[in-house]
Amino acid sequence: MTLLIRKLSSHIKAAILSIHRMFSGSSPSQPIPASVVIPVQAHQIDPARVSRHAAQVTETLTRAGYRAFIVGGAVRDLLLGLTPKDFDVATDATPAQVRKLFRRARLIGRRFQIVHVLFGREIIEVTTFRGSSGAPARMSQEGKRAWRRGRDSAHPLHAVDASGRVVRDNVWGEQHEDAARRDFTVNAMYYNPAAQTVLDYHNGIADVRARRLRMIGDPAARYREDPVRMLRVVRFAAKLGFEIDERTRAPIRTMAALLNSVPPARLFDEALKLLLCGHAFEGVQRLHAEGLHRCVLPLLDAALENAQAAELIQRALRNADARVRADQPVSPGFLFAALLWHEVCIHWQRGQAAGEYPIPALYRAMDETLQLQMKSLAIQRRTSADMKEIWGLQPRLEKRGRGAFKLIEHARFRAAYDFLQLRCESGELDGALGAWWAAFAQGNPAQREALLAQCAPSQNAQKKGGRRKKGKAAPTDSTESAPMDGTGEER
Repeated sequence: MTLLIRKLSSHIKAAILSIHRMFSGSSPSQPIPASVVIPVQAHQIDPARVSRHAAQVTETLTRAGYRAFIVGGAVRDLLLGLTPKDFDVATDATPAQVRKLFRRARLIGRRFQIVHVLFGREIIEVTTFRGSSGAPARMSQEGKRAWRRGRDSAHPLHAVDASGRVVRDNVWGEQHEDAARRDFTVNAMYYNPAAQTVLDYHNGIADVRARRLRMIGDPAARYREDPVRMLRVVRFAAKLGFEIDERTRAPIRTMAALLNSVPPARLFDEALKLLLCGHAFEGVQRLHAEGLHRCVLPLLDAALENAQAAELIQRALRNADARVRADQPVSPGFLFAALLWHEVCIHWQRGQAAGEYPIPALYRAMDETLQLQMKSLAIQRRTSADMKEIWGLQPRLEKRGRGAFKLIEHARFRAAYDFLQLRCESGELDGALGAWWAAFAQGNPAQREALLAQCAPSQNAQKKGGRRKKGKAAPTDSTESAPMDGTGEER
């Protein structure tokens, strides 16, 4: 009986290999790349760090007859002894097949089609193994049929623009092809939670242990396919504390201009990931060192050359990193306000020197700065509105006086107050101003009255009688439905 089972197993394996060669075009002279199977004794991944929902997704797919693995950054983090925040699953099931297996699943994406499987607040992202894009002979049977359906359609499964950037890629393939399509070796490993084994096609585990970031394939070709990979190199190197492999780093400076072909909205998303990765300061430093900031934050050069502005940016990013690591929320608007404040000040001073009143000059400076930045990075409307409120409240915070009672009730007071403190700590403003506001914000009514009494009478008294001299109207901003508080106050 045992012998019969072994013979049957042998025949089945031979049939599977024959079918694979028929549809993939492989032959004995073109062997399929082998993966290294790493047992639990070698990789020492703690199963307790694995999301039970991610394991459930792989189990459901496996029971349905598909292959499924936890993949990417989650495996890398598990090998580093960290608990991943997000879990991705890769499978040979197509998105439509995955969706049928889960009650709460939704199909998203055009450039890369994926399935989100929802478990309460946790989302498990499921992708199909991706194949080679150029020749149908190297695709799986399912991928070949899909390629034939889509190659002549208005929305092809694989498309590139004039610069070589991939703008659509929904070609399915085999696992070894999927591994080759991933960006870094440390992100191209597959973990089977049931067997507790890791499949490694590109020696990624050695790079994890060496704390080295290495691109799979020819780095220049991979950057041409997707220029955002250059930003990912910087982000992962900063986040993980890894050194960038020299062959991976070499083309970045000469190919940085390719980022100009990336949609500004996508660049904003990638910049946000960098600023919220918990190592934003190191990330911005590396961004500047590799020359990538000119395509993402072109106004950063002038800020970093100014000692006070550089100090303010460093403190803002360090504070944000501490909050991220403490699992506390961080305002993107606050971070971008810090990064661009120096440029706002340049335009603000220029407007006042030309005879414009301070508040209208400030609002014009805000608009001019954002317009310059928007050429390369499409900051979201809500984020830019937050930035303008933080900036717009600064003159009111500098005044003190009885208006402080109303100001502390403002919805953006805390963010504007924190920004003022950064300006004091960086040496832009007198530290006594920051200390006064700290005491006022934390004081009781009697203490606040005492603080107001310390102010000069001219600051406390409201102007009476006569018509107030008006400056030029502040520029309107289409991103806001109503003007912010304090737009008419004089400095």
